[in-house]
Amino acid sequence: MSTGRVPGDSFLWRFNDADPAGALEDLLACCSSRRWAGEMVVGRPYRDVTQLVERSDRVFRALAWDDLRHALDAHPRIGDRAVGENREAGWSRDEQAAAVGAGDELKQANVDYEDRFGHVFLICATGLTADAILAEARRRLRNDIAAEREEVRQELRKIAALRLVKLAEA
Repeated sequence: MSTGRVPGDSFLWRFNDADPAGALEDLLACCSSRRWAGEMVVGRPYRDVTQLVERSDRVFRALAWDDLRHALDAHPRIGDRAVGENREAGWSRDEQAAAVGAGDELKQANVDYEDRFGHVFLICATGLTADAILAEARRRLRNDIAAEREEVRQELRKIAALRLVKLAEA
């Protein structure tokens, strides 16, 4: 009995057929929220990457702050180089390439943000310049806690979507 094999899409073949622990491991590289990853595993099989990303978006809308915070805590400070040789660290280094070594202004914005909100500043940095990242950090410092938590949710959602696509292309 097939569990959702998709001809021509080897990642989805493997993912749809994987045991739950193996599928969970793949997903935790995209987002370290165990609730998100668990919900994604339960949603199998996926017919294509679009359906996978759509499911991720729905799951993100339902996550509690504690689930988001768990994912957030796995992210390095923007501008710092992620350490490790695992897939997640490699993706993070690529995604933050423009911000690495961005300078004292971004370092100070990170400190100010962490003092205000109690966690790292998170942004989907893919394709952004260091100046754009700094401008966003400064803008978001004016958010209240509820608004910033929603922005964090959206940034985590975007990062996970990009990483799901990368996983599918690997």
